[in-house]
Amino acid sequence: MPLIYIVEDDAAIRTELAQVLRRNGYETAACEVFDTVVDDIVAADPDLVLLDLTLPGTDGQFVCRDLRVRSEVPIIVLTSRTTEIDEVMSMTMGADDFVPKPYSSRVLVARIQALLRRMSAAPERNVLSHNGLELDCSRSTASANGQQVELTKNEMRILSLLMRHAGTIVSREAIMRDLWDSDAFIDDNTLTVNINRLRNTLERIGVTGYLATHRGRGYSV
Repeated sequence: MPLIYIVEDDAAIRTELAQVLRRNGYETAACEVFDTVVDDIVAADPDLVLLDLTLPGTDGQFVCRDLRVRSEVPIIVLTSRTTEIDEVMSMTMGADDFVPKPYSSRVLVARIQALLRRMSAAPERNVLSHNGLELDCSRSTASANGQQVELTKNEMRILSLLMRHAGTIVSREAIMRDLWDSDAFIDDNTLTVNINRLRNTLERIGVTGYLATHRGRGYSV
């Protein structure tokens, strides 16, 4: 069931949106504080974001820009700020659609369905780039400094997961679930061994210090 993340500071509108979405077969999540909204969205890993522009302490366009740097999640701006410049700026910042308030619930659901269909039909991104390192997921190779190295299956999955969540800490439990479909009955040292092997592999192409360890929390790139 697709998860829709609602970024709306008006509690009544937020509740109404959640009810409409749930009636149409979607799960929902929402933030009620907005100083860490981008981190909260990335952590929730939703299928689509509904984003208001007028938010306490920040502007939805900046949220859109920062989120787009860290995620490819589809974004629909849903706002009473309906000037042409607001629409142009929102799309420039990375929004995929712009729906002015007041809106028809049926039209909004249709827009959500259409955008999710387009995203599911798009070819999966096979090449990831971050801080000078390029990962070709289809070939399981990493490239940097004009050199290339082949990765093992586990190395590729760890690096892909971290690069897709670049700038955030990915917990050891999340990495183990991704590797072994479980975080239970796995020797904690096994993940450490795999991380160290990946570090050694990257050092072969001159990439050092790329994986950061956050003691008791996880890893990041």
